[in-house]
This record gives sequence, structure tokens and C-alpha cells, in this order.
Amino acid sequence: MTNPFFEPWTTPFGAPPFDRIRAEHFPAAFDRGMADNLIEIEAITANPMPADFANTIEALERSGGLLTTVGAVFGNLVASLGDDGLQQVERDYAPKLAAHGSKVSLNPALFARVADLHGRREELAMAADARRLLERTYLGFVRSGAALDGPAKTRMAEISERLATLHTDFGQNVLHDERAWHLPLAEADLAGLPDFVRDGAAEAARERGLDGYAITLSRSLIDPFLTFSARRDLREIAYNSWIARGTHPGPHDNMALIPEILALRAERARLLGYALYADFRLADTMAGTPDAVGRLTGEVWQAALLRVDDERAALLRMAGADGLNAMAAWDWRYYAEQVRQSEYALDEAALKPYFVFENIQQAAFDTATRLFGLSFAARPDIATYHQDVRAYAVSEGDRHIGLFLSDPFARAGKRSGAWMSSYREQQSLDGEIRPIIVNNNNFAKASPALLSFDDAETLFHEFGHALHGLLSDVRYPSQSGTSVRRDFVEFPSQVYEHWLSVPETLQAYARHHASNDPLPVALMDRLLSARNFNQGFATIEYTAAAILDMDLHAHPDPASLDIAAFERETLARIGMPAEIGVRHRPPHFQHLFAGAGYAAGYYSYLWAEVLDADGFAAFEDAGDPFDPGAAARLKLVLQSGDSADPMELYVGFRGAAPGTAALLRNRGLAKAS
Repeated sequence: MTNPFFEPWTTPFGAPPFDRIRAEHFPAAFDRGMADNLIEIEAITANPMPADFANTIEALERSGGLLTTVGAVFGNLVASLGDDGLQQVERDYAPKLAAHGSKVSLNPALFARVADLHGRREELAMAADARRLLERTYLGFVRSGAALDGPAKTRMAEISERLATLHTDFGQNVLHDERAWHLPLAEADLAGLPDFVRDGAAEAARERGLDGYAITLSRSLIDPFLTFSARRDLREIAYNSWIARGTHPGPHDNMALIPEILALRAERARLLGYALYADFRLADTMAGTPDAVGRLTGEVWQAALLRVDDERAALLRMAGADGLNAMAAWDWRYYAEQVRQSEYALDEAALKPYFVFENIQQAAFDTATRLFGLSFAARPDIATYHQDVRAYAVSEGDRHIGLFLSDPFARAGKRSGAWMSSYREQQSLDGEIRPIIVNNNNFAKASPALLSFDDAETLFHEFGHALHGLLSDVRYPSQSGTSVRRDFVEFPSQVYEHWLSVPETLQAYARHHASNDPLPVALMDRLLSARNFNQGFATIEYTAAAILDMDLHAHPDPASLDIAAFERETLARIGMPAEIGVRHRPPHFQHLFAGAGYAAGYYSYLWAEVLDADGFAAFEDAGDPFDPGAAARLKLVLQSGDSADPMELYVGFRGAAPGTAALLRNRGLAKAS
């Protein structure tokens, strides 16, 4: 059997030949990729010439090409498809890949060459991007344990290998629970549900071979069900099933995994000289320290608590008409929608027909055209990995910029949530290589596919990430696109959300799916005036998760934790309102435990919101949301990747460092603060 990873790809733009790639191709491809990479590392370390930037740092940048390609394709497919074959490969190879990574990052001869160069960096004539690459490469080796003694290095490798297995198990356990559960509904159970929810539930039932309707644990179905269902008993069942993901005793119980994950991370931090994992993680961020994060979350938390008091009172007045004198967590969204309809004459069921998926995606494309000069051409000739996926060639004038894949809909086996990733990253070290970027969302599939306003914002958010990858214009792979500090990576995505709310955008693209009539101006005005409605709730549920993250990773003895008790105690200490559930409970908090990407870093969305609120003000100050000058400065940020310090990039765009005032104002919390 021919393995497509072992031959050149003649597809348009070098896209992966998805129609030929199978789960059984990955083991051999991973094995060869790791073997080739070790040969390349040996060539660097065996070089008799003294270390210089070309024969060490640039050689390291060139290494691992096959392994990078295979890993990118595999990582994306296992998240987007999640079939049994891919999951088995993931379980088998996660520890093997971690062990391989340790062989490279803990290689003493390789680190000696990097450290030698780093020690002589003041003597070397290097361009700014090369100097930064050297410094960041050296720091990466140190933070991986390369400077430790032999036994400590061995332990670091063991920790990495074990964490890779635990992260894989955690993510697969959440996916198992999401695939296993559904709430069947008969016609009599649909009270209060608008047509778009019924259509989504009917599609979910058909996908599972069921008659009638079904609510699944996709956020695109759970959220609207909790918002509109008049059946409080069914809302309770759905909500409790949603928050129970990862908690079921047995082989898929994540509660048993979390203390070990935390303990291993804490041990790694101590080996590297840090008292706590949070200290280690924050040392290489814009925030810098847990105290800085705590000041930000504390300021926002207190302002949001005051706002929630007013929101709760309004909701209780509405709930009183139904005989309730207290609300539970499965009631808040339902009564918030009732209050929104009452106070703003804004009914999401009436609003949603104007937000057709295809139109909103086109709005995201056209916004990028106006801001950055990009154009998007559908390429149905390019094979994709699922029938829902669409490919687009992205250009700037006559220049090919990259390939964009859109994977918008929820399905069984697909990881929940929304994310951007890449199949290939931009670089120009040995000639121009343009990126292949994918946006995954989990919108409810229906005909037509209608989005909530929050869904539409999510689409713009992920497309902002995509633009960060597509516009990347750097030399070195390690500096490409979104390869930036964790608390900067959300800035491009969150600032892009603002363009959805520009009246010009709404008037042009928010069109009724049946009549094509534009969103009525009066309805648009009510939508925009209600943007800060329920912001106390939204801020509390997010910030509580960020605080939980920091507290878990700042615990001195995480191995001893009873996670459920710790969660209850933390939420009680900060005064979590009983009627609001934390956005991500630990047992399904994949940002933290299905990988280390956002571990001690979930605050990043809030940190980036400080940047994006202040950043969009550059366009507001110019009096034009498409101001060419501000757009050119923002484009430079997106093009620069990690080739410069993120705060330097931001100040170059905005002229000064940001403060929290714009964030609080945008969330409607400024008066409360």
C-alpha cells in the first residue's frame, strides 16, 4: 500500500491529499518522521565547525520537515473527525512523540551549541528576527530542561511522556461523553423552541439514526435549548448532563486524571526552579506573574458581581410570573431571553433568520478584503476530509497568500468548541511557503444553517485567528503566524469580532434567509443597544473558569486535591452566584487538561480583550472602521508573528500600551467598577 506521506503532493497548492490519507498511514509516517529528525539532529551536533547561526539555529529550523507535516495533518484530523482508528493512533503515539520531543529538547550536544551561540549573541551581527529567534530558541531549551543535570533531565522526559498520555486520555474521555449522550425529544417536548432549534435537533437525530428530535452535548444545541425551552424539567436534564462531562465513574472519568496532571506539571516547574507551575508558566507571557493576572481578574470580577445583582433582580421578576422565587443554573439563559425580549423587544428567534452561515462567512471574507486587500476564491476541485469542508484560495492581488479550509458544522466525533489550526505554516527560509489554515466551528447543521449573533461572533473570532496565520510574513517557521505568546494570540481574533457589529456590515450581510431582506434598521439598533445585556453573567461564567485555572495551577500540593471539593471551595470563596455555572468545569476543561496550551493561561482571553478593546478604538478614533492607516498598522501586527516582542508590536500599532478602561466600557461594567 502506497503511503501518501512518502511521496510528493501534486495537489493544488500542495494541499494534503485527504482523499488518500487513512488512519493506517500515520504509524509508519510518524516512525519515519522521527527517525529522519534524529538523523538531522545528529548532523547538527556532529558538525566539526564551531556553532554559528546558520549551522545550528537555521539548521534546527529546517529539521523535522516530515514529522511536522505528518503531525499537523494528524492533529487536525483527529480533532475534526475523531474516528476510532485515529483515536487509537493518538493513544499509541502521544507518548512516543513526547519521548521523541524530549530526545531533541534534552540533547546535551545540541543545547551546548545553542547555549554557546546565546552566550556570544552580543558579538554576533544578526537581523532583529534572527536575534529574537536565537533568544527564544535558547529559552525554549532551558524551559524544557536542557540545562538540568542527568537525573533531572531523565525525570523531565518521563513527565513529558506521561503527560502526553494523560492529555490524550482526558480529551478522548470528554469526546466519549459528548458522543454517548443525547436527549430524545418528541413533538410534545418542543414547547418554546423556535424553528431553528427544532431544525438543528431534527438534524442531530437523523445523524444518530433516530426519529424525531435530539439534543446533543454540542454547545450549538445546548445553549439555544437552555435559552428557549419552556420545559424546565428538560432544561435541568440537559444542563446537568452538559456539566457532567468527564465526571462519570469508570474508564472515562477525568476527575481521576486531573490531580496527576497538576502534580506532574508542578514537579516540572520545581525541577526548573519555580515554586509553582503558575509561576513557571506566567514567566514567559505578557502578564509576567500570577499577581498581574490576579489583579486583572479581580478588577473585572468585582465589577461583574455588581452588574449580576441587577441582572438577577430583573430575571427573578420575570421568573416570578412562573411561580419561581429562586432560579437554578438551568434557568438563567431562559429568563435572560425573556427579559431581553421584554426590555429590548429583541427576540433571538426573530433575529436568527437574518444570520445565514454563508452570508456571515462572506462578511468575514469581505471585511478582510477591505482591511487587508485579500480575496477568496472557492476551490471545489480541492479534496477535503469531510463533505462539510470547503476550500478557498486566498490572494492579495496576483500573489497567492494561502489556502483556507472552512469546517463549520457539529458532528459526532468532532471535538466540541471552535478553533483555528494549520496544516502548513508560512515561512520563507528557503523560498516562500504559504500556509494552509483551517477554521473549525460546531454550528448546528440545518437547511438553511442559521447562526445566533454569538455564533456569528465566534465565526469572526476564529477567522481573526485564520488571518493571523494567512497573513504571516516571516522567515523562520518558529515565528510563523500564531506562534506567539499565549496571552497575545487571542488579540487578532478578538479584535476582528468588532467588525461584525459595524452597522455597515450588518446592513449588507444580515439578510433574511427566505426573503433576502436586510436586517431592519430598528432591529439592528435594538441588537446593538443590547450588546451589553447579560454581560454580568457572561463575565462571571468566564472569569470564574480563569480563576479556577490559576488556583489549580498555583496549589502547592495538587496531588492531594479532591477536585470536586476544590471547585466548590474556590467558587464559594470568590462568591460565585449560585444561579451561574462556571463556563468550564475542571473535568471537561480541555483548554487546560487535553493539552497544556492554556494551562495557567485561560485568563488570556481577558488579557487579549484589554488589547482588542483598546485596539479597535484606533478605528473609532479615526472615525472609520475601515480606516486605511489603522488597517495597515494592524496588518503589520498580523504579518509579524513572533518576529518581534508582542508589546512592541502592539505599541507600534496603537501608539501606547493599553489599560482596562476600554474593556470595562465595552462590557458595560465601567459604571459598576
